[in-house]
Amino acid sequence: MKILAFTDIHADPASFALIKKKIRQENPELVVCCGDISNFAIDLEFAVKQILSFGKKTLLIPGNHETADEIRQVAEKHPEIIDLHNSFFTFKDVTFYGYGTGGFSQRDVKFEKKIPFLKKKLQGKKWIFVTHAPIYGTKLDDLWMGHCGNKSARKFVEEVNPFLVVCGHFHENEKKQDKIKNSKIVNPGHEGMLLEI
Repeated sequence: MKILAFTDIHADPASFALIKKKIRQENPELVVCCGDISNFAIDLEFAVKQILSFGKKTLLIPGNHETADEIRQVAEKHPEIIDLHNSFFTFKDVTFYGYGTGGFSQRDVKFEKKIPFLKKKLQGKKWIFVTHAPIYGTKLDDLWMGHCGNKSARKFVEEVNPFLVVCGHFHENEKKQDKIKNSKIVNPGHEGMLLEI
């Protein structure tokens, strides 16, 4: 399975054009976005039109520039867009679970309370975690002031072991990759990255 993943595009026309070019060249089966398709939803309508022009089913979570409600409403209007925030999507033998919003806080108690349920739900499955917040203590959250990622997301990864984590938020760490146990972690950046499963 080929996936084209991207994040933090902030309605940039040139970046959307590059994503579309990669989709034409690589013909992925799915597109995955880790949030921040807009600039505080001011240009959300433009961003959605660009995503619809991909001609591919796109899994989307909110970043810190969109609300969960805004992404849910977009998905309700357009069946090609799947709202993955706090929900599951299975394609072939791979299950996706997404958790968006945030990015700045290091703990999310509400999310941590879901971990036991998610562990039961995802156990034994081949699955991918799509999140906006970078995973704490990795190359993807390492800034000049130290590690600034999400510790709750790290706890989840350590306990539930996805084979792939796709995240964003810190533009400084675009295209970086790391690993926790057997979980590969990538920030695909605003130009996108082809991932073969």
